[in-house]
Amino acid sequence: MKKDDFLKSISASEGRLIVTETIGVAQPMLGDISNAELAASMGADIILLNVFDVNNPVINGVECEDKNEVIRELKRLTGRKIGINLEPLEQGVTSSVDTDKNWQLSSGRQGTLENAKKAVDMGVDFIVLTGNPGIGVTNKAIAQTLKVYKENLGDQVVLIAGKMHAAGILTEAGENIITKSDVCEFASAGADIILMPAPGTVPGITTEYIRELVVYAHSLKKLTMTAIGTSQEGSDTDTIKQIALMCKMTGTDLHHLGDAGYFGMALPENILEYGKVIRGVRHTYRRMARSINR
Repeated sequence: MKKDDFLKSISASEGRLIVTETIGVAQPMLGDISNAELAASMGADIILLNVFDVNNPVINGVECEDKNEVIRELKRLTGRKIGINLEPLEQGVTSSVDTDKNWQLSSGRQGTLENAKKAVDMGVDFIVLTGNPGIGVTNKAIAQTLKVYKENLGDQVVLIAGKMHAAGILTEAGENIITKSDVCEFASAGADIILMPAPGTVPGITTEYIRELVVYAHSLKKLTMTAIGTSQEGSDTDTIKQIALMCKMTGTDLHHLGDAGYFGMALPENILEYGKVIRGVRHTYRRMARSINR
C-alpha cells in the first residue's frame, strides 16, 4: 500500500481507526509477546512506536537477528502499519520543566533528516513529529522540520504533526498546544495528518474547540488524529468511553491512545472499549479475529 492508498483508506474508514502507541524498550506486559502484538490483538489498527531510537532499534518481545529489520519483522507479526515518533528541537529553546530518565532525548530520537531517512529505510509507514514530556518541542520546530521532511522524503512516508500536551513548553500549554494558525502552518509545511489533543485530556481542550480545528483541517484537505497523551489511556473504562465518544463527535479521522496504561502501552481493556464505542462490536471483533494472512 503506497502513501496515497494509505491516506485514502484512513479517510474511507470514516473515523473508525485506532492508533495505539507502544514503547518497545519497555518490559512487555505479557513477557515474551511484544506490546505492539498485544495492542493489535485488542483491536488496534495502526501501531505507533514511542521512544524508538533509530540508532539502537529495540522492540522487546520481537526477536530479530538484524536489529535494522525489527520494524519489518513487527509488521510481519502484526499485519499493521507501523510508525515512529521523532522529536524536533528549536535552537535556543529548552523545556520549562524537568524530565526523568525514561524520556531523556537520545540522538536517534531527534527529528533530524538523517533519522527520518533511517526510519524510512527500516520500513516505517509514517512519522509523527511531536514531543514527549519535558523534551521542549515547540510548534515552530515541528513546522520547520515538516518542510525539510516534505522536501526530501516526498511520498515515501506519511507525515503527522502536532503535540498531545505541552511537551515542556508552558507557553504552548492548554488551548495553546494547537491553534488554528498552527493547523494552517502544519498543513502548509507538508503534514498529511494534523495531531491534536483529544477533548478532555488537556485543560481547556473541549469537544467544541477540537471540532472547530478538525473542520478547518478538513477544509485544507488534511486528515486529523485526536490523541490521548496524558496517561488517561490508563483511566477506568467509563472515562475512556467518554473520551472516545467526544473524539467521534469532533469528526476526527484517527483515534490515538498513548503508551501509559502502566508503562509501555494503554490498558488492553481500554483499547477494546474504545474500539467498541467508535465502531461497535461487529467491526471491533472483526478486527480482533481477522488473520494477518488475509
